[in-house]
Amino acid sequence: MRSMTFFRYFLLFIIMFSTISLNIRGQNENNFEISKNLEIFISLYNELNKSYVDEINPGELMVTGIESMLSTLDPYTVYIPESQIEDYRMITTGQYGGIGALIHKNGSYVVISEPYEGYPAHKTGLIAGDRLISINGENMLDKPSDEVSKFLKGQPGTSVDIIIDREGEDEPLSFEVLRENITIKDIPYYGMLNEDIAYIKLTGFTQQAGNAVKDALVDLKNQYELKGLILDLRNNGGGLLGEAVNVTNIFVDKGQLVVSTKGKVKNRNQDHRTRFNAIDTKIPLVVLINAHSASASEIVAGATQDMDRGIVLGQRSFGKGLVQNVIPLSYNSQMKITVAKYYIPSGRCIQAIDYSMKDEDGYYTKIPDSLVNEFATDNGRPVFDGGGIEPDVCLAPRKFSKILASLFTKFLIFDYATKYVHENPEIASPEEFQVSDEIYEDFIAFLSDKDYDYTTLAENNLKELRESAVAEGYFEAINEQYEALKRAIMHSKEEDLITYQNEISEILKIEIVTRYYYQEGKIRASLSNDPEINRAIETLEDPAIYQSILDGSFSEENAAKELMKDNG
Repeated sequence: MRSMTFFRYFLLFIIMFSTISLNIRGQNENNFEISKNLEIFISLYNELNKSYVDEINPGELMVTGIESMLSTLDPYTVYIPESQIEDYRMITTGQYGGIGALIHKNGSYVVISEPYEGYPAHKTGLIAGDRLISINGENMLDKPSDEVSKFLKGQPGTSVDIIIDREGEDEPLSFEVLRENITIKDIPYYGMLNEDIAYIKLTGFTQQAGNAVKDALVDLKNQYELKGLILDLRNNGGGLLGEAVNVTNIFVDKGQLVVSTKGKVKNRNQDHRTRFNAIDTKIPLVVLINAHSASASEIVAGATQDMDRGIVLGQRSFGKGLVQNVIPLSYNSQMKITVAKYYIPSGRCIQAIDYSMKDEDGYYTKIPDSLVNEFATDNGRPVFDGGGIEPDVCLAPRKFSKILASLFTKFLIFDYATKYVHENPEIASPEEFQVSDEIYEDFIAFLSDKDYDYTTLAENNLKELRESAVAEGYFEAINEQYEALKRAIMHSKEEDLITYQNEISEILKIEIVTRYYYQEGKIRASLSNDPEINRAIETLEDPAIYQSILDGSFSEENAAKELMKDNG
């Protein structure tokens, strides 16, 4: 049996690399080098199987070799074994077989972060905060979340037996959950921010993203007289290139070039143009991006900017200008391989990292400023390649306090929300619910026996000062001043809870609202205090500023003067 397993993986390797060798033959003069190294690898692999002191796992060994080889390229060129095909299908289609819930590790057990509304976990009665004690009779103690996820996923129509521990319950609860085909929505929410400005949150680019945005916009136009639209692509890591073209097509005419792909195989180079009539080519448009907006998100934002079709607002995007294709291999395995770079309408590629070059420490390098080139939008505004999409209106990312970071990462806000839901069966709407002083005082009481210590930047700097002084031999001379400074900057958690009450309350509100209103409620609760949303609304409601950004005459100074005029 062992020899058959070895032969299977050995044959897979030969077929895969023979295919690669045949494709390369005639394209370059490396055939001898390829053949020589394949022969070395095969003989080494065979010798390990015959002679290594302990039993080896040929499949694991082969996957390790493949993954190690691909790791010398870019992080997007990966081997996808048959066991991971379902995960890859979820990325491209937004679908998978399972119970429909987000999970995370909290202490010794994995807990339900959030059940998807309307799917098996939600319909069966599982709620956020439930600790997964056992699945199908197997103890989940100390298992990592990715392993627990595999237990929960499976063929639609099959059932999974789950035992959970729940806040407020003395005994564990048992659930039999029937798995379904779970579809993750590309648009968790769309609606109106005020009487005139519409909002669409797009979180992915799976196979129906274009249709989802189109349907949302048509629905909004049918109900309201829109004067502007905000398309939110923040934290959208991308997806299918074709769907990026389809989303752009909603706002620009048929036949417009959105993106070109160029790679080693010339006959695969392609111009991707809009294929349909636009839904609305006139509505003022703001596209929101941040450092986690990548790939397809950058195509939409970049094309919008290059065509001067709308304004891009936020922070510089991630900078992924690479295109991947999926190549089928033997035994139902696949390889996702980078085959080209993409170029948006101005001609620029926004790839930020040069994966062909590493620095002296072995890290990939960013494209240097000396190699960054200037391009122009349709209106002649300067734009640049080599590092993501630079917004037309740049806003600094929000920074949160150390205490909030500690409360969040230690899941204390999450745990308090679990307690709150147990004690409060219902709350006001996402827009109306607020964390009152009474709720916040209860939260502080909840924290009284919890560990959420943290180190401030000033404390870190003081520690480095002490280490330097000790190393250089003059610490004794400054010891008295050091201790005084230490006492002065030593943080007080109790004081910080009061100082940062507003920002802690904001995140606490969002977590609590999510328990009652799920993903849609989370977004609705976060919109009113979002500085980027507020800036986008201001821009759309001032046609002079909006137009000045598109024609290149905009400046923050002039905008401030206009705002002062408007305010009398």
